[in-house]
Amino acid sequence: MDWKSRKVAAVLEAALAEDKATSDVTTALTIDPDQRASATVLVRQDCVIAGLGAIGGVFDAFAALQARAGGKRGSRYEVISHPEIFDGVRVRKGQTVAVIRHSAAAILSCERVILNLLQRMSGIATLTREFVDATAGTRAQVLDTRKTMPGLRLLDKYAVCCGGGQNHRLDLQDGIMLKQSHIALAGGLQAVVERAAKHRKPGQKVEVEVRCAEDAETAVQAGADVLLFVHMTVREVALAVEQMRAEHPAVLLEVAEHLNLENVREYADTGVDFLSVGNLTRGAAAVDLSMRITADVY
Repeated sequence: MDWKSRKVAAVLEAALAEDKATSDVTTALTIDPDQRASATVLVRQDCVIAGLGAIGGVFDAFAALQARAGGKRGSRYEVISHPEIFDGVRVRKGQTVAVIRHSAAAILSCERVILNLLQRMSGIATLTREFVDATAGTRAQVLDTRKTMPGLRLLDKYAVCCGGGQNHRLDLQDGIMLKQSHIALAGGLQAVVERAAKHRKPGQKVEVEVRCAEDAETAVQAGADVLLFVHMTVREVALAVEQMRAEHPAVLLEVAEHLNLENVREYADTGVDFLSVGNLTRGAAAVDLSMRITADVY
């Protein structure tokens, strides 16, 4: 993740603007602008950590917002982590994941945004790792979806990677996916796949949702490169995979059937290439993190 990229900076600035971080009235009335402080970021449960780069990114975004508002130029800061602590690493309850040295006012004004981002991203990474572990030893790769928090997709999808998953489409421009709605509105399965295959750009794959083995065959004959099995039982998917592997071995196979930790292994064992899991970003619980702030600069 490039935490200094324009896109990421815009996300972090929007989060700070939402919190009115540069207009923190409590801090302005009580804290000496020149006071320095230290902050320790602690995990309060076992998890996979993600988003450590957001700490420095938030402080940079905060300084940029202050400068645009004509305020005092942001003071220097340091964010220190142990060499063995980085995004994607499992950490234990009570561990320190980062130590911050900065102006006390900046730490106080940015504290909640930093923790919110780290907690959400670490929650996504932790849940993703559980799905990856649950399907270990199969050929299936765990994918995310576009079921992300509006405005936070870049961070959500990065967190999935930290947990060992892979990103599917980033947005609607990123690949062709024909869903049941497209099929119903565009003249049926064969017609919509043929149209997409005919007009796609070089290198683009056509992915299409199918609900049975018969539809899978129709889609492949019409030009589909990837089949997404939906509303199919484990048994139905297994039979469709067996047929496709025998007759169309180059076609990639994916399943997205409300996958959860109870059923994902069964679907993975069918031999599909991909498991599309909306819950990675839609259902992950935020990890419990805290920030301990002291006047001692150590």
